[in-house]
Amino acid sequence: AQVALALCAASTHCRLKLFQSETWQQPQELLKELDDMKAELAQLRVAKVSGGAASKLAKIKIVRKSIARILTVYNQKQKAEARKQYKGKKYMPLDLRPKKTRKIRRALKTEQKYAKTLRTKTRESNFPMRRFAVTM
Repeated sequence: AQVALALCAASTHCRLKLFQSETWQQPQELLKELDDMKAELAQLRVAKVSGGAASKLAKIKIVRKSIARILTVYNQKQKAEARKQYKGKKYMPLDLRPKKTRKIRRALKTEQKYAKTLRTKTRESNFPMRRFAVTM
C-alpha cells in the first residue's frame, strides 16, 4: 500500500484502490502499516520545521489522510467482529445498538403498547361493543 501511495499521490482513483486493498488485510498488518505511516509523518514534520522541500510538505496531508483511512478500516473491522460476537445474544453493548432517538429508545415496544390484562380481555369478551341498526 505504501508503494501504491507513492506511485499516484495526486490521483483520486489511487485513494480508492488503497482503501480497497486495506480492507483485505489482517489487523496486525493494518497496525504495522499504521506505525509506518505515523513514523513517516513524524519525519515529514521534522522536515517541515527544518525547511524541507515543497514536495515533502505536500505529502504531509496525503500521509495524514492515509492514517485516517487505515484507522477507519481497522475500527470498522473491530465493530464488525463485535457485531458477529454479540449476534443473537440478549444483551448488546451500547455502541452496537441502534442509535435512533432517545424518545424512540425509551418508548414501549408495540407488543407492550397493546398488551391487555386478563381482566380487560375477559370484560371485552363478555361485554362486546353493541351494534345498532341506526347510525347517526
